[in-house]
Amino acid sequence: MASEGILLGMGNPLLDISAVVDDDFLQKYDIKLNNAILAEDKHLPMYDEMASKYTVEFIAGGATQNSIRVAQWMLQIPGATSYIGCIGKDKFGEEMKKNSKEAGVNVHYYEDEAAPTGTCAVCVVGGERSLIANLSAANCYKSEHLKKPENWALVEKAKYFYIAGFFLTVSPESIMLVAEHAATNNKVFMMNLSAPFICEFFKDVQEKALPYMDYVFGNETEARTLAKVHGWETENVEEIALKISQWPKASGTHKRITVITQGADPVVVAEDGKVKLFPVIVLPKEKLVDTNGAGDAFVGGFLSQLVQEKPIEDCVKAGCYAANVIIQRSGCTYPEKPDFS
Repeated sequence: MASEGILLGMGNPLLDISAVVDDDFLQKYDIKLNNAILAEDKHLPMYDEMASKYTVEFIAGGATQNSIRVAQWMLQIPGATSYIGCIGKDKFGEEMKKNSKEAGVNVHYYEDEAAPTGTCAVCVVGGERSLIANLSAANCYKSEHLKKPENWALVEKAKYFYIAGFFLTVSPESIMLVAEHAATNNKVFMMNLSAPFICEFFKDVQEKALPYMDYVFGNETEARTLAKVHGWETENVEEIALKISQWPKASGTHKRITVITQGADPVVVAEDGKVKLFPVIVLPKEKLVDTNGAGDAFVGGFLSQLVQEKPIEDCVKAGCYAANVIIQRSGCTYPEKPDFS
């Protein structure tokens, strides 16, 4: 049984501003579908334009926070999950706090006085999504906040840690503090490759954290980018997953397991020098609403079983179930109760 505070997530809390847009909008702001990027100056006017031109939904998001919320929903045990990140002191920040409390997650946000709460434009066309994140306050997280006794207590209490790769761009120091704590105390430390740009432009900090990772999550595009960056000369996702799982480890307590999703294709799991493939739940095209948060939901479902020490098959099954629920809804949202068995 999962206990209170067993799972701690740390990342970039972003308020998702989600809307179905059109191709002209994508072209205007040079946006490619199925991509995740950080906002540049040219993207800044698009947030207001989206809000005025399209029907937008505001949803508490950010990759890690999505996964933690989904894990919390699957577990249905109040306060089983905790989350740390930085928001601004503004109406979006208040919206985020309200959203997270309703989800049953124990959030300890660092509130920045100067920067506004981070936002992420979720542009949906034909069920496919593109994410443009304007980190703002999320970019201001400081390890001093983590070291405060009331926040470090969450680290002490947790047995499992999950951090999306996006947080490598913000506070690698915080990541290493948690990673080293996990290795010293035989706890489980997990990260996500998160986006091709992380593997390319944040290679050094990612490499520093890799030896501590007991689980590495990602999708096929991210896996191939990682392989390319490291000169592995293979596009074969199964081979890449194996290579990641065999990367040297900082602690020998847990072996490393690599979990790579491939959209509608089977999930690749590499451990102990072997690869297993798990089919996903096939969804008819007409039922697909929005792929935003599918990968995050998969991880959330997976974690909900992992913290209960269920076998890997059950973890993957729960991940596929959660992703399947999320893609039939707008944004990373879910019904009141899961019906996973």
